[in-house]
Amino acid sequence: MSKASLLRERGSRDGGKVGMIELFFDLVFVFAVTQLSHTLLERLTPAGAMQTLLLFLAVWWLWIYTSWFTNFLDPARHPVRLLLFALMLGGLLLSSSIPHAFADKGLVFGAVFAAMQVGRTLFFVIALHRHGSPRQFRNFLRVLVWLLASAVFWVLGGLADGQARVGWWLVAVSIEYVSPIIYFQVPGLGRSSTADWDVDGAHMAERCMLFVIIALGESLLVTGATFSELAWNGQTMAAFAVAFLGSVAMWWIYFDTGAERGSERIVHSDDPGRIARVAYTYMHIPIVGGIIVCAVADELILGHPEHVADAGIAAILGGPALYLLGTALFKWVTNDRRGPPLSHLIGLWLLFVLTPFAFGHALSALQLAAATTAILLLVAIWESLALRRPAKPRAASG
Repeated sequence: MSKASLLRERGSRDGGKVGMIELFFDLVFVFAVTQLSHTLLERLTPAGAMQTLLLFLAVWWLWIYTSWFTNFLDPARHPVRLLLFALMLGGLLLSSSIPHAFADKGLVFGAVFAAMQVGRTLFFVIALHRHGSPRQFRNFLRVLVWLLASAVFWVLGGLADGQARVGWWLVAVSIEYVSPIIYFQVPGLGRSSTADWDVDGAHMAERCMLFVIIALGESLLVTGATFSELAWNGQTMAAFAVAFLGSVAMWWIYFDTGAERGSERIVHSDDPGRIARVAYTYMHIPIVGGIIVCAVADELILGHPEHVADAGIAAILGGPALYLLGTALFKWVTNDRRGPPLSHLIGLWLLFVLTPFAFGHALSALQLAAATTAILLLVAIWESLALRRPAKPRAASG
């Protein structure tokens, strides 16, 4: 490998190590996740949820694409560090615009997002042209073509108003999310294959674990900050305990065995690109989204333990449901099992059973949150005990 190369040296001792600059870069997304949860809390309506979902999908895609690129680029090289610093600056601008992305900061959000996606990819394509393999170069050239196409709609949406902005950005998000599914097919350039996405599995798994920690940390920050401003009485103390135990349960469900098993699977896979695309790029969306919705629910029950509107009830139920769905799918595709973990499916069923009682206002907000937290704890304990039993041939329990 040439000394001038900006690519990681695969096979070296630190070839797949997550660099400190990558962790520094992640700090921007602590702010982004906080902005998303606050934006959803302030606009807890169907329209507000749709808008926040669009922004979340953009933020996640920006972060996960950067993680894919730093899987190949060496963060110890100064040009790569400067690229990440530039992306951090753009990320701060992007995150700052989130609360007003559907008002007067739409063009800032759209233009900055497009510039970050295209600029980073162009940098990588140039690096690959000089020092990468022709196969890698063609693969990421296709990626660049698709991101240039979506960039047009991000900017058009930023220039538009109201529902037109939502429409343009829906097109942009669709382009970005569909393109990997169809292998970035481009007329004249062909299509990619998962063999072209020869990622370092340990690096990819660790990066996604860190983002889950970021999201859980933001949830704890919201809980602590909200609780510190309230009168400490029986109800607020109970709500604080419920919120904390919910975060602990979510950590346990993901990190007790799931994260490690997923890492082992991708590290030893003959096709790590396929697992990176399915398990880490797509399946982590409901995981992280569920944590953000749970953070909103925690703030609601701390401030209104007696009663919340139907939108609040949807958040209290929806956050755990999204999280269990995401972790169930993630564990399914990263393990040899016939279906998702039974513990997670039972947890989802219990949330479904709870739904009519919740919307019938048979439970206070605090009681409902306590019930959803109990379900998460049940799933965590069930899976932990099931996976520690002696394995049976073709067992699907857990």
